[in-house]
Amino acid sequence: MRRPGLYSRSPRTPSQPAAGSAPENTEADAGATAAANAGTGAPGGAKSAGTGSGRKSFAVLLALCVAMAAGGGYYWPHQGNRALTQKDIDAAVLRSLQTAVLPSPAARAADIIRPSVVRVVSYGPEKKTPEATTEKRGRNMAKGKAPEADAEGDNERGVGTGVVIVDKGVILTNLHVVAGATRIKVTFFDGLESIATVTGVQPENDLAVLQAQKIPDDLAAATMRSTADLQPGDQVAAVGFPFGIGPSVSAGVVSGLKRSFRSPEGKQELGNLIQFDAAANPGNSGGPLINMQGEVLGIVTAILNPTQARTFIGIAFAIPIENAAAAAGMPPF
Repeated sequence: MRRPGLYSRSPRTPSQPAAGSAPENTEADAGATAAANAGTGAPGGAKSAGTGSGRKSFAVLLALCVAMAAGGGYYWPHQGNRALTQKDIDAAVLRSLQTAVLPSPAARAADIIRPSVVRVVSYGPEKKTPEATTEKRGRNMAKGKAPEADAEGDNERGVGTGVVIVDKGVILTNLHVVAGATRIKVTFFDGLESIATVTGVQPENDLAVLQAQKIPDDLAAATMRSTADLQPGDQVAAVGFPFGIGPSVSAGVVSGLKRSFRSPEGKQELGNLIQFDAAANPGNSGGPLINMQGEVLGIVTAILNPTQARTFIGIAFAIPIENAAAAAGMPPF
């Protein structure tokens, strides 16, 4: 029977290795082990020190990763979505202007006023003046035929323009467009036709106020603008039915203020007029003269021509809207 091997309970030293074990490495290893044990103050301190060091390294690494992620999250959106500067805005506007086709100021203004512009036709005994003959000839050429009598058998006496100033169907036009007429018919922007009656006149300014019997459901009144700050050179447009064609738009500038004009017959002199160079012809009478915001500055009333041709040569006149609104018995603003 074999006896178990003898062993000693005394602690082994480096010079006394245990039977069957590998010899100790070096004195340096022993010193490292002793230093580790001394640092922990207990057996197994080397193992505890290694574990604590690993935990600290992991914590530092985790903190570093969090910091990097936070920094990246801060800088990344700021790089892609930086605040716009005025230079950026100006460059974007310039690109839009270079690439987009925008309507002209006159086109935008005409689009605003168009729902308030009406065609005015007067019926009754035919005018016999040279001016009336020229105007009739122009209408015939525009239509390609002579004007026919209406359903009531009345002759077409003249064609002009009007502008709605109250959405109940109150219309401003020139007195000479409807003077002497037995019937007046207006046509609104949507094609609706209605009989109109004269409810007021202001002969000294060649103005008449009409009231339509029928009106569109969505009739819009024009916006009026004071002429107090109007200056020569300001852009304007005239909207109307020259020789019955339209609505037509012509654009130009204010040529002068406080002008006077005497009618070809010499029967009436008009004062405090707006002179403008936007093309106007017979049929524009009574229509609005507007600014580039589509606001009514005046009512087109006359053109200057030293002959009896009654055609435009570059000088036209409008009654200021202050006078025109007074004819309707209402404050314009």
